[in-house]
Amino acid sequence: MANYLVTGAAGFIGSRVTEMLVEQGHTVTGVDNMNDAYDVRMKEHRLRKLVALPGFTFQKLDICDRAAIEKLPSYDAVINLAARAGVRASVENPWIFMETNVNGTLNLLDHCRRDGIRKFILASTSSIYGGKAPLPTSETADSDHPMQPYAASKKAAEALSHAYHSLYGIDVSVVRYFTVYGPAGRPEMSMFRFTKWISEGQPVHLYGTGEQTRGFTYVDDIARGTIAALKPLGYEIINLGGHEVITINALIAMLEERIGKKALIERHPPNPADMNANQADVTKARQMIAWQPSVGLDKGVTNLVEWYKAERKWLKGISTG
Repeated sequence: MANYLVTGAAGFIGSRVTEMLVEQGHTVTGVDNMNDAYDVRMKEHRLRKLVALPGFTFQKLDICDRAAIEKLPSYDAVINLAARAGVRASVENPWIFMETNVNGTLNLLDHCRRDGIRKFILASTSSIYGGKAPLPTSETADSDHPMQPYAASKKAAEALSHAYHSLYGIDVSVVRYFTVYGPAGRPEMSMFRFTKWISEGQPVHLYGTGEQTRGFTYVDDIARGTIAALKPLGYEIINLGGHEVITINALIAMLEERIGKKALIERHPPNPADMNANQADVTKARQMIAWQPSVGLDKGVTNLVEWYKAERKWLKGISTG
């Protein structure tokens, strides 16, 4: 069994990766700065589940704190899931995105170099492909024209990871996530927002026509793919994304049916930071790490709605940003 460092352990994907690793018998040190990028009660909810697990240790720590990172011990691998995420938020405050996603990644990479840690996983994003990506999008598509500071910061983190691979032989897997959803998801993302707004009879803010599409990916699938990418690969970029694409209008209709309420839709102009469509080509993931998504939208959306209903007493007070 191995000993892993998971950054962003109280985050949506980080908490699920941590749970799976501990279930497999590994030990995990989780770090998170518990910032208020979104309602911290969601992070506290995830963290309470983790701290009850044998084999898990938590340390409140910011990956931007170079001195604190230098004090960490060695691990079998570092799984960097700590990030400032969100295309719209990055337009409002690009500096914090660069600090966390670039400088934080550099601190972790240098920790790997200094302590001889041979494996590094970097969570990246499909936003890196920009607004003119071919669909479905493979890893060879252009990623040099990001549309938002968030995507630009992740591109810089990828470049740093490649530099440390080239200079010091660190084995790096860059996993580019497409749109992720599921129970305990980020409250400013569409799946949670729509679920809460419809459930509570609040206006559903819809930007654009609603005919924009997303390839949604269930969080368990993403966590499985991230763990599979721990195998030695040299330096590889791998898409992890959904196999079902749906329009936002159809998604709202699906949620209406499961919640049993009609959405009160309030329409707004398109947001220039948003991409019109995304869909992952996961051929490389199938070939290199034997991964493909298995949880369909029908099951995944049902799981999300049932979780919301079970936790509604406190979730109805969560800010959606």
